[in-house]
Amino acid sequence: MENELRFEKAEFSTRLLVVKKEMEKRGIDVLLLSEPSNANYLTGYDAYSFYVPQMVLVALNHDEPVWVGRGMDGVSARMTTYLSQANIRPFPDAYVQSALSPYDFVAEVVKEVAGPKVKIGVEMGGYYYSARAHADLVNALPDATFFDADLLVNWIRLIKSPAEVALMRDAGKIADAMMHRAIDIVEPGVRECDIAAVVYHQMMAGTPDFGGNYTCSPIYLCVGEKALAPHAAWSDKPLPAKTIINLELFGNRHRYQVNLARTICVGTPTQSYQNLADVVVEALNAGLEAVAPGKTAEEVHAAFAKTLAKHGHEKEARLGYSLGLGYPPAVGEKTVSLRKGDQTVLEPGMCFHMMSGLWLENDGITITQPFVVTERGHEPLTQIPRKLFIK
Repeated sequence: MENELRFEKAEFSTRLLVVKKEMEKRGIDVLLLSEPSNANYLTGYDAYSFYVPQMVLVALNHDEPVWVGRGMDGVSARMTTYLSQANIRPFPDAYVQSALSPYDFVAEVVKEVAGPKVKIGVEMGGYYYSARAHADLVNALPDATFFDADLLVNWIRLIKSPAEVALMRDAGKIADAMMHRAIDIVEPGVRECDIAAVVYHQMMAGTPDFGGNYTCSPIYLCVGEKALAPHAAWSDKPLPAKTIINLELFGNRHRYQVNLARTICVGTPTQSYQNLADVVVEALNAGLEAVAPGKTAEEVHAAFAKTLAKHGHEKEARLGYSLGLGYPPAVGEKTVSLRKGDQTVLEPGMCFHMMSGLWLENDGITITQPFVVTERGHEPLTQIPRKLFIK
C-alpha cells in the first residue's frame, strides 16, 4: 500500500517531542486530540472522516501516537500516517451513529496504553469535541483526571518549518490562480454562481505544476448589497452593469491553506470608492512594513490603524490571524490575532492573513495580504497586485 506521508519522519518526531515536553510541563499523561488539523500535524492522517468521532492519543509512556477512528477509515490511517499497525485502532461500525458511544472504545484504548488513573488533556474548545463526547469519556474513565488542553498543539503549530512554509507558498500560488481566473470572467451578465464555479475549478486544478484541495470553508462571493457583509453567499443572479464584488477565496495544498481577498468593481467606481480603496491599500502596506521578528502582533495592528485613522476610518474587527494547516470549518489556528492587546512576539515561520477588509455603513471593500514572517520582515504568500480591480 503506497504511503502518502507529506513530511519526513524526522519532522513528525520533532513535533511529537515538543508536544510531549509541553504535556510534561502541564502534568498531562495522555493528550486526546479531536481536532483533525492537530491529528494531521502529529501523524499525517488525512481523510474526510471527522464527521464521526475520531481521536489521536498521545501518551508520555508510548513512543508513537495512537489513531482511533471508524473502522473503514483505518485504511486511510495506514495510507497517510507513519504509525505502526499496532497504533491504528479502528472501532467497529456498530459504534457509528448508534446508541453505542465510540468514546467507550477510546477509553479502553487509554486504559490499555496508559492505565485508568491518568491525567488526561482534552480539547474543550475543539470544533469536533462535543459536550456528549466529554461526558462519555468522563463516565468511561472514572479514575482519570481531566484537564483542558485546548490549543496546546495549536500554539506549537504557530511556527512553521521550512517544509511547511514551502506548502504555504504552493497554496499561495493556487490562490493567485483562482483570483486571476475570477477577475478574468467577471463582466456584466455573468451569473454569480458561474464565477463561483470557475473559482472552484481552479481551486482543484491548482497550477500546471501541482493541484489543489478542498478548503476549510466555502469561498465568500459578496456582490452588490452583500458586499457590506463579510461572509455572504453567492446567488444565481447575473451581474448588473455596475456593482461591487468582494471575493475571499482560499488556496489549499495538502491541507495548508492561504486566504486571499480582493474587490472587483464592475463599471467605473465613484471617486469616493476609489479613494477608499487607496486608503485601504496604504494602511495595508503600512501594516506589512511593520512586520518583523521581535515586533508584537499589537504593534503591527497599530501601524495599520494609525494610517487608517489618518484618513478618518477605523477597523473594529481584528486586522488578521495566524493560518496554516486546517480542516473545515475554519483555517484560523485560534492563537495569534493582529489586534490591539495581543502581545505575541512575531517569529520567523509564523504565517498570517492580514485581513484589512472594511465593512462600513454604505461600503464594503476587501484587499488583503497573506504572508510569512521572515528573518528580516515578511514574505508575501501571494503575488496578485494589492489594488482595486476594475472591469
